[in-house]
Amino acid sequence: MITQPIHVPERLALLATSAVDPFLTEELLKGEQVHGGIDLAKVVEPLPEDDARWWVEPIRSLVEDAMFEFRETPTRADAWLAPRLHATLRLTRREAADKRLWNHLALAVAPDYVVWRHLSEPTAKRPERRVAAERFRGPADRQCFSRLWWAAELFRNGADYEPVEAACGNQDLIHSVLRKEMIDHRPTAQAIVRLLKSGLVTTGREVDGLSVAINAAGATLIYDVLAPDQPRDPVRLRDWIEEAESAPPVERYELPKGPDEDPVPEESVTALTHYFAELFETAPVRGRKLGD
Repeated sequence: MITQPIHVPERLALLATSAVDPFLTEELLKGEQVHGGIDLAKVVEPLPEDDARWWVEPIRSLVEDAMFEFRETPTRADAWLAPRLHATLRLTRREAADKRLWNHLALAVAPDYVVWRHLSEPTAKRPERRVAAERFRGPADRQCFSRLWWAAELFRNGADYEPVEAACGNQDLIHSVLRKEMIDHRPTAQAIVRLLKSGLVTTGREVDGLSVAINAAGATLIYDVLAPDQPRDPVRLRDWIEEAESAPPVERYELPKGPDEDPVPEESVTALTHYFAELFETAPVRGRKLGD
């Protein structure tokens, strides 16, 4: 298994997708050899030096702790890392939508984590272990770090990251639901987590079926009317981001606190949880017969 590059930058930067491919070598994707890092540093765009958020050390520390703590079960690292990455890398959504930031984090700062987390197990059809290139520079729901940050952003309940742990404990939920715009409705996200925690929805097929049903119903039913939400307060988010310079490292054994935003109205979450449970009864779950 590879280690971190010889040259790890001190600060995050922006790495254009067009500049990524020369460093995505076969040796890296097979987990055999990592680039040195020096040549990659020549093709990045620096971020403002007066912003404390871009220091790499807190992120490197997190991924190293995750690799040690979950060395036997890498998939379990998602639920642990997602809230802590979000609380450490305090971004606006506009900043988080810039793929160049995630390209740099995955390829320059922590390619060893990407390989550790996503190196495939050999199968009869694919006997060679390999990391998909999209884990380094793919869409938001597939890229190693952006998928975790966005999952934390969309599933947190105000400052509470507990729902994020539940959501990220189900791999199919991230893959299936993050691609759909419905999840940006906070009561919808919290209702889905409630169904997961209740045990009503557990398997990948069930998650897929539920998300299809919710998305289809949303085309004719406005969830904002059924389950209204309070608008986000941008001032609280800005204050939280500005506090990054003085914020201590995130706790390893307790969940951190997110932006001091109001939680989702409980009555809205309850209403949607009941509604989605009814939808799930007739959801198109592959392999399930209606009435099972």
